[in-house]
Amino acid sequence: MPNFSRRLLSITVAAAAAVASPVLTASPFVSFDREWRNFASQAPDGGDQANFFDESAAEIVTLDAGSQRVFVVNGFKNRVDVLDAASGDWIGYLDVSAVGDPNSVAVSNGRVAVAVAAPIITDLGSVVFFDAADVEIDNGGSMTGSATVGALPDMVTFTPDGTKAVVANEGEPDAGVNPVGSLSIVPVDAFGVPGTVTTADFSDFSRDVLLASGVRLPDNGATPQQDIEPEYISVSPDGSKAYVSLQENNAIAEVDLQSGEVTAVRGLGTKDHNAAGNGFDASDRDDEIRIKNWQTQGMPMPDSIGAYAANGQTYIVTANEGDARNEDNRVQNLELSDAFGDAEQRTELKQQNNLGRLEVSTVDFSGTEIGTADNPADTLYSYGTRSFSIFDEAGNLVWDSGDAFEQITANLYPDDFNSNNDDNNSFDSRSDAKGPEPEALVLGRINANTLAFVGLERIGGIMVYDITNPASPIFLDYLLDRDFGVPADTIVAGDLGPEGLYFVRPEDSPFGMHGLLVANEVSGSTTWYSIQVPIPAPLALFVAGLPLLLLYQRWK
Repeated sequence: MPNFSRRLLSITVAAAAAVASPVLTASPFVSFDREWRNFASQAPDGGDQANFFDESAAEIVTLDAGSQRVFVVNGFKNRVDVLDAASGDWIGYLDVSAVGDPNSVAVSNGRVAVAVAAPIITDLGSVVFFDAADVEIDNGGSMTGSATVGALPDMVTFTPDGTKAVVANEGEPDAGVNPVGSLSIVPVDAFGVPGTVTTADFSDFSRDVLLASGVRLPDNGATPQQDIEPEYISVSPDGSKAYVSLQENNAIAEVDLQSGEVTAVRGLGTKDHNAAGNGFDASDRDDEIRIKNWQTQGMPMPDSIGAYAANGQTYIVTANEGDARNEDNRVQNLELSDAFGDAEQRTELKQQNNLGRLEVSTVDFSGTEIGTADNPADTLYSYGTRSFSIFDEAGNLVWDSGDAFEQITANLYPDDFNSNNDDNNSFDSRSDAKGPEPEALVLGRINANTLAFVGLERIGGIMVYDITNPASPIFLDYLLDRDFGVPADTIVAGDLGPEGLYFVRPEDSPFGMHGLLVANEVSGSTTWYSIQVPIPAPLALFVAGLPLLLLYQRWK
């Protein structure tokens, strides 16, 4: 099977880090073998791949170890596809069409939870439960129960012990209606029957308190509770807390899963792109790779997040995608204050080959309009930071990957740098927006090491880091399974637009190894990679010498 690992680059970068960090000696070098790839278009009711292309046919993915089945949200067919874990073959689907549109799926102990938005997305949504093992072709699955949650449930996960399903209700506005964002906690018994739902919102937090905490509230026409939009959840390792990314608000909320209350909302601050190591390519019109410092403040605005324990503390890892509503514009269309220099310097900065094309916010964190003749911008706020970060539980930044994602992709794929996910002839086309756009994230434990897998939505691929030491992560690998030399809407183009990731433990894998499942939204493909970890040197020497030891024992 093909090995897509960039081992030489991994070892070179890690070796350089070893000079300053002894942690390298504990870090495994990893490689990936693709076991199978399934395209949604290959299902019995599928068809031409071009019809499934860029239709969200593979969004979120998870695994039930007991039944050895993979569950994939198929937004194009409005269902959850079910695949065989060993072969990737299509088995059947979970039918939620009578309830609404599926957005997310999670599994625990043979129970499948599906977050389903109502047909009118501002109405209350549902979480629907199924028996993972009871799925056959055309039976639509065996529903064990459902529960009403908040508006637009966008993500669902289970607590580590499987006793609760936790749902992020985004509450996006539509057609003049703006529901509140919230988080629902759903007790679930061993048979997948839900109990009484607790839904927590942000009504205990005033606008002034949220702004003082660094929370971004860009919509002055909404209440803070309406302005907050929960995106993604990670449950603490001990199951007591949920950390919730509030993407458009550039914040993370903390929820007590026992009391069902939001206990804190913390802003994530901004990233100074004028600082060393924090540069980026800002223009899609200069026809070159130009990663440099710019006078902008990047808002992390994470999509996926993950929590893990290290050194007796909890840390939160964020994939800093960035997301605008309708408050964005290009720098060239804004008025800048003298914080950006004199008139000539400002004019030069607004050229298209400089910052002119960059998409930035036209409001500050309080929702006040900036960049107008009456209120020229003193600060430019760009969306996302083209990086991933590690924060402590109090919301303090511990580490950020800086400009590494753009530097690595520029080095490995210079002809396809900052390409889009739906066009194989799109060099540099995403530089004016959010670059590689880190969106998906999952954490996994391999031996004594914690690894972060970060999916890049635009150019594609997965960045792999050892984050065992939160203050000093080590880059290990970049896995890109995409062919830029063929039309993007064909199967041979590979995986485009990684949206969901799932880490597989060896005991749960039909291949007996650690694994990574990737759901790719644009190509509509789901891929299983086995992760190869070399035997540590002392153990390898022992295994190699074992036959001689046995001979010696027999000779004695």
